[in-house]
Order: sequence, then C-alpha cells, then structure tokens
Amino acid sequence: MLIAQLSDPHLRPRGVLYQGLVDSNAMLVAAIETLNRLSPAPDVVILSGDVVDTGTQEEYAFAQELLGQISQPLFAIPGNHDEREAFRSSFGSRGYLPKSGPLHFVVGHLGPVRIVGLDVTVPSQHHGDFDDATADWLETALAAEPDRPTIIMMHQPPFASGTPYIDAYNCRSGERLAATVARYPAVERIVCGHIHRFMQLRFGGTMLVTAPSTTTAIALRLAADAEPASFVEPPALLLHHWKPDTGLITHFVPIGEFRGPLPFF
Repeated sequence: MLIAQLSDPHLRPRGVLYQGLVDSNAMLVAAIETLNRLSPAPDVVILSGDVVDTGTQEEYAFAQELLGQISQPLFAIPGNHDEREAFRSSFGSRGYLPKSGPLHFVVGHLGPVRIVGLDVTVPSQHHGDFDDATADWLETALAAEPDRPTIIMMHQPPFASGTPYIDAYNCRSGERLAATVARYPAVERIVCGHIHRFMQLRFGGTMLVTAPSTTTAIALRLAADAEPASFVEPPALLLHHWKPDTGLITHFVPIGEFRGPLPFF
C-alpha cells in the first residue's frame, strides 16, 4: 500500500502570495504534478494540516479547486492556520469528517493500513494539545483493531525539535500520547506537519516523522536564542510504502523535475 503525504501548503486566494513573498499556490500545483508522476501511483493521499493560511472561505474554495487535481482519495486534517468549521464545510463532501466537534477520523477501507486522523488543534491558538477527550478518542480508535497496521496523522508534533521558535507551538502532553501509542505496537508511524521540515525520531515505541512543507521551510536553527526565519528550500513530499515483509518504509520525495534518469553505476 502506498500513502503519499503532503503538508502545510498554506494556500492563499488566487493571485495572492503567501506572506506577500512566496507563491504557495503554484508550489502546491508543482507538488501535485510530482505526485501525479509517481509510478506506481499512490493508493491514497493524506494532507497533514495548514491547508490554507488564514482560514477564509475564499481560500478553501481555491484549495478544493487545486486539490481536485488529485485523483486518489484524499484525507486532510486541520492545522493551526485552518479554521475548524470552515475546514469542515470545505472537506465535508468527501464524507470522512464528523459533523461536529474535533475533526478526528478513521479510514480503514482502502488497504491493509488503517489511517487515523487526530485533530490536536486548539481553536484560535497555534499550539496543539493531546487533552483528555482526545486521549479517550484515540484509545477507543486504536483498541477497535489493535493488531492492524496503523498510521496516526496529526498536525503539531508532540516533541521538542530543538528549534526554539517552533517548539513553542508544538503539541502539549506528548508524554501522554507516547504512553497511549506504546500500548499498540501495530502503530507503524506517527506523521506530522507544522514544522515545515523532515525530522524523524523514536516516539512511544514507534517511529515519528514530520513532513516538509510544499512551500517554505522553517530554518533549522538550534541555538536557544536563534532568530525565527524561513527559507525557500527545495520542497518535498513523503511516500509511505507498507509491505507485509518489511512494514512501513518512508521515502523523502523532492518536488520538481530533475536531470535523469542517468545510467546506474
């Protein structure tokens, strides 16, 4: 089973630049073109939050126009730049979101890997929180099929990355999430967005990875007094490949067209 992951496109209305500087809309189009060139094609596409930048209906309408170029089933969760009810309205016709409350979901009908979407956003805030209600929901969801290979998708990562100006907005109560996940060894991966960089670490007895953004990259600055900054680095997507003999393999896929193929040597 092949699962492609896009993250943090930060779409703006047609013709408007992200932060007045970067064409995030065109960059998502390039990401979708890369996605559509993959062979074999992914079975499903997931999008780990910050679909739009300011949460307006105009942005979401344009998002659906662009995301309509993806032929696979698409499952998205909100990020801190999304507006929950506008997001629910925009993606509601896709049939996987609840009618009220946090936008958690479970998808289990598209292949051997179950996808659990976990909405850890706190409305009107930039940090996330794995609170009591979210912990209860996840426990119930995982316990329904405890031995099934599972990916948990969330927006804010539940750990301190070492980059101080993004760690202030991570997902709180990460230790509780780790304890929950550790009870379910079939969780193959936790995948996050928000941080606009690829990172990986052991977490809760499994692997956790963060996805690069399809637009700007948050600067990797590890000094405690580092100044916040972003760069227009080469964007990328992730491709998660589950096989019975190996479990889940995560590939980093640069977005764009590159010289090659060259002779293999």
